[in-house]
Amino acid sequence: MSGNVKLEGRRVVVPENPVSQFLFSDTRSAWIWLIIRLYLGYTWLNAGWHKVTADAWTGANSGAAIKGFVNNALLKAEEGKDVTGWYGWFLENIVLPNAKAFAYMVAYGEVLVGLGLILGLLTGIAAFFGGLMNASFLFAGTVSSNPLMFVLATWLVLAWKVAGWWGLDRWALPYLGTPWRKS
Repeated sequence: MSGNVKLEGRRVVVPENPVSQFLFSDTRSAWIWLIIRLYLGYTWLNAGWHKVTADAWTGANSGAAIKGFVNNALLKAEEGKDVTGWYGWFLENIVLPNAKAFAYMVAYGEVLVGLGLILGLLTGIAAFFGGLMNASFLFAGTVSSNPLMFVLATWLVLAWKVAGWWGLDRWALPYLGTPWRKS
């Protein structure tokens, strides 16, 4: 093999380029991820807090907001705009009959994602679930800030080893045994 490519047994190991090495594995890049984490965390926490304290999400009228959101998405699906048929089916047959449960999951999920990102605790997992919610909103035909939030969440997932360095992950990840050996 030529260049920096190494043979290790039967597998070929391709070295990481310096830019991705710096961004995703070097704690000197942690300040970049801190800024992104705090922005995204605040955005999620703020959105979730408004839902947790709203009657249509978690109060006596819980599920009403989800029903309205899903019905709007289903109208888009019928028109053949913005919502694909398979996702329309999911919304109609899974989400709509369980609107109350989904309302609680979304409201408290947003709060937990926000807290995880702000505190830098299990950052990669928090970012993954935030990105999953963003993708769900996008599939339902809602653009708003979701594309930007999805991209930032994806970057945080890629940078999970260092994204929480200026946060609780600095201590939590080694304690859990990942990405470093348990001490």
